[in-house]
Amino acid sequence: MQVPEDPLAPIGHAFAEPWHAQVLASAQALIRAGHVTSTQWAETLGAALKLAETSGKPDTEDTYYQAALSALETVAPFSDTELASRKSDWEDAYRRTPHGKPVEL
Repeated sequence: MQVPEDPLAPIGHAFAEPWHAQVLASAQALIRAGHVTSTQWAETLGAALKLAETSGKPDTEDTYYQAALSALETVAPFSDTELASRKSDWEDAYRRTPHGKPVEL
């Protein structure tokens, strides 16, 4: 008789890419810091997921990531100008970082 696998054991990686987890960790950090409530985050993420669904996007991890990123940008305590500047800084840092090295601002 074969012993069944542990149903509580992790199945591979929870996220395909580290930045998928970082979006959710960033949302949690905003909640803990009091910038947003867990209810505001859940409602904003739910709305972003609903928009993706009604737009015909496939039910994939990337669609979920994009919805979570959109929700994070919506609740983040940054002006549109600050957010655009931060995105630009990260894009510049990403482009100048050698493959396999961590991106640093």
